[in-house]
Amino acid sequence: MTRITPTRDDKFSFGLWTTGWQARDQFGEASRPALETVEHIHRLADLGAWAFTFHDNDVVPFDATDAERDKIIGQIKKAVDETGMTIEMITTDTFAHPVFKDGAFTSNDRSVRRFGLRKVLKNVDLAAELGASTFVMWGGREGSEYDSSKDLLAAHQRYAEGIDTVAGYIKDKGYDLRIGLEPKPNEPRGDIFLPTVGHALAFIEQLENKDIIGINPETGHEQMATLNYNHGLAQALWAEKLFHIDLNGQNGPMYDQDLVFGHGNLIQAFFTVDLLENGFPSRPGTYEGARHFDYKPSRTEYTEGQYDAAYANMEMYLMLKERATAFRADAEVQEALKYSGIEELAQPTLAEGETVQDLLNDRSAFEDFDADKVAERNYGFVRLHQLAMRHLMGFGE
Repeated sequence: MTRITPTRDDKFSFGLWTTGWQARDQFGEASRPALETVEHIHRLADLGAWAFTFHDNDVVPFDATDAERDKIIGQIKKAVDETGMTIEMITTDTFAHPVFKDGAFTSNDRSVRRFGLRKVLKNVDLAAELGASTFVMWGGREGSEYDSSKDLLAAHQRYAEGIDTVAGYIKDKGYDLRIGLEPKPNEPRGDIFLPTVGHALAFIEQLENKDIIGINPETGHEQMATLNYNHGLAQALWAEKLFHIDLNGQNGPMYDQDLVFGHGNLIQAFFTVDLLENGFPSRPGTYEGARHFDYKPSRTEYTEGQYDAAYANMEMYLMLKERATAFRADAEVQEALKYSGIEELAQPTLAEGETVQDLLNDRSAFEDFDADKVAERNYGFVRLHQLAMRHLMGFGE
């Protein structure tokens, strides 16, 4: 069987917390040994990955001294030089240590909020030093289990204060960095603030430094809330706020599974790749950012399986890219798109220069409109979707 070979041009990126996960969970101990950080970087490079990302405490222990931190960062820089890998994103762990059990930016304890802010700012400096272009902020502990436990107005005010302070610091330092907020509905908190793309976009609009603050949507985080990931991507693109993406697999409203990309909702993964590679029918174009994977190798996999899983993410993406390219190029698909009115949707409902009064004066728009006749229209959506399924399954090749 032919093996697909990823290249740096594919812009595949992995969090070091993905391949580095030892599969320890709340029900069991680790099922595989730890590897040195540098080994993960070299193994990903050997597979054809372009970049890697990390939380500060993925590589530097929480209680490390500055000297210990500098030594570890030096080792990472050396590995980057040896492999030619890129560090495209850095983020900060404000969820693992018990001090953050009530959040970092929204903790009821002011001293925790100040500590969390200092920790984030320290790693903004690191992100700039290592040449990252994006600083992702996932508020995994920003939330509650009990409605009585929070002044919800103050919580959103403090969250905004924290994010705006970080963004202002980036601007003051002149760093070439943008912030990507990562929504998630629940887990590890019962209810996390900014649970969806829509919530996060509305929040950003209230911020002083919103010009450098966008979204980092994750496949599973949207799907575990029974939402459509591609709708979230589309809204973020429409708002010009899609600053980064996390790809993985999820089987509906379960715990955050972090499966290999495409190993959950396959047809939605197909249309994710179609959107990222081909753009909208009314606005073609390729997404320029990293194809970043935030998955976890199954607990059943040992060291070899960790990297079989990493490769599987890239292979799945490239297989789907091939299918999506063929789908868009198919003359029958293009005819079906036209039949279904996809092109017509891009036409403004009011013509250029047309006023509301013009619409009111147009009898064909209402008084003479034959609703019963137009209701007989067949949109052909099932046929169009079936053509996508044929391409996805390689039928007829």
